[in-house]
Parts: sequence; C-alpha cells; structure tokens
Amino acid sequence: MSFLPTGTVYGVLLNFRAEVEALAPQMTQPPYKAPPKAPVLYVKTANTWSPHGSDIVVPARVPEVEVGATIAMVIGADGDVEGFVPMNDLSIPHASFFRPPVKFKCVDGFLGIGPAMRDAQEVADPAEFKLELRINGAQRQSIDFSQLVRNASQLLADVSEFMTLAHGDVLMLGCDAGRPLARPGDRIEISAPGFETLANTLVGEAA
Repeated sequence: MSFLPTGTVYGVLLNFRAEVEALAPQMTQPPYKAPPKAPVLYVKTANTWSPHGSDIVVPARVPEVEVGATIAMVIGADGDVEGFVPMNDLSIPHASFFRPPVKFKCVDGFLGIGPAMRDAQEVADPAEFKLELRINGAQRQSIDFSQLVRNASQLLADVSEFMTLAHGDVLMLGCDAGRPLARPGDRIEISAPGFETLANTLVGEAA
C-alpha cells in the first residue's frame, strides 16, 4: 500500500536560496515592502493527494502545470520528524508568492505522494538529500537540499514557533527555482538516493 498522510500537508515557499534571489526584487514592493521573516506556508488540501503510480488529471483550461519536486518531513508523535517522503507539488503557473492562491495550488490531484516513507533514523543529515526530476525519461531538474535557506531542523523549529504540528502532519522542505513545466501525456518521475521513486502521469480532462 502506498504512503498517504494522516494529517495536514503544508508546503513552504522561499526556502531555496536560488528562489529567494530570483524573487528578491519583488519582496520590497507593496503590499509587504520587505522580505518575509517567518516561513511562508500554504496547505495542500486532501483533494490534491495522488498516490504513487496514479494518473493526475489536468483541467482542460490548463495547458501546462509547474512541477515542484521536493522532500517532506512527516511529523511524529512527539512533534519530532518520524520520516521523509518525496512529493510532486503541482501548481497552475502563477506569479504570487506571499499568498499562494488556493485555486492554483489546490486543484484535485495536484500533489503526487511518494510510495513509502523513509524512516528518519536512517537519515544522517537531510541537507545531503539530492533529487532528480525526470519528465518522459529526460532529466529536467536536479535539486540539492544543502541549498535550503532553513535546513530541516530550523524550518521545523521556526514553524513550531507560531503553530503546532500534529502527529501525521507533513511539512515540505520547499521547491527550488527553475521548476519545469509539464503537459498532459507527460510522465513525471522524482527520485533520490535512499528513497523509492515517485512516478505519476498527467492526463487531460475528459471532454
């Protein structure tokens, strides 16, 4: 049986240095006029969850989607990290980053979830994670988690300062800049040493 969360799934924006550098000019513009001091979170609601191996339906009005490959922390009973799982955080391309619009991120099926959780006790340092994202077998992105703004432990600590994460909640580490686009018919594979590969295929909405 594939892994599925038992709590709430949270995404994190602006947690890769390259993403922060790319968006830095916008951070001084209204309405906030300054970079965020706390982690910027959004929720991937349960209607978005797609198990490994399943097809993900892309609405007919959407020509292509943005692929956000990441690894997420699964929260344990004591508020610590129980394990890690790869995720495919799909979005309709959009420009907002301070308040990610639900209509672009919470489309039905728009979160591929890895087939198995890797036990946290097997992980010496999450900064050593390296992901490869392939679309139709061609490598489209490599992600190095040593490039996080907040490493896994710091991110968990900072989020826990303003909200309580419950057992079974999931907190993504973030998606790097340069996220590729994919279209219906594309097969997306996300792999990393020590993890089972996550694969989903995009399909067009039936007429």
